[in-house]
Amino acid sequence: MASIAVVPAAAAAADVSCTSAKAGLADKLERDITAALTRRKGTVAVGLHDRATDTACELNPSRAYDSASITKVTVLATLLWDAKKDDRYLTDREVSLSRAMIVKSDNAATRTLWKQLGMKKIKGFLAAAGMTRTRAGAKGYWGLSQITVTDEQRLLELITTRNEVLSDNSRGYLLKLMSQVVPSQRWGTPHGVPSGVSVAVKNGWLERATNGWRVHSVGAFKGRGHDYTMTVLTHGNSTMNYGITTIQSVARAIHKDLATS
Repeated sequence: MASIAVVPAAAAAADVSCTSAKAGLADKLERDITAALTRRKGTVAVGLHDRATDTACELNPSRAYDSASITKVTVLATLLWDAKKDDRYLTDREVSLSRAMIVKSDNAATRTLWKQLGMKKIKGFLAAAGMTRTRAGAKGYWGLSQITVTDEQRLLELITTRNEVLSDNSRGYLLKLMSQVVPSQRWGTPHGVPSGVSVAVKNGWLERATNGWRVHSVGAFKGRGHDYTMTVLTHGNSTMNYGITTIQSVARAIHKDLATS
């Protein structure tokens, strides 16, 4: 596969697009997200939706990225969706594997559940969820699934609002585990979150020969008059920490703008 040239994120950041029912908020977010990406290298995609102010932002929403551990949320959602179809609870084994997969980002637990579910069920969930741009990783390579901001935001929407795909209990379980992620993995989209706002997060990181480090973060936040989801996907990072800094610069700007709106 040919190597893809890494371009400055600032050029892409000029395409940040926001809308809002709150006067002045869209312009503020566009300006501050763009500023957060100035002089950052690599490629960046951003998604934001705040139900309280009917605010949405996007940058490169259809760009595909290797999922890394972000896909673990989809694995658990698939497991819960499949159990709901059979009208059953998760087994003790499934509960243990799910907790390890989300809270500790355990790869062995993910491999076990991915294999148990199989491609038919995983693709079935993606179709039911309307995640039409997501491509499940072939031959067991779950971390090489192809994801987009649009679909990750769609998944977060399903987790945070009532729907027919995931039961209320399933949504609550997903949010509970995402709120219990170990401290060392609570970087990314929660950065700069105001006090009194609940946090549910899942991050992913993966280094490959081309496009350097993939570093991603998805989060759901609620409190102080806001109810929002955020996705930031990146690759072309020289180090994992470089990607984390890029994500956290965007997150800090978003949390600040919403908190002061």
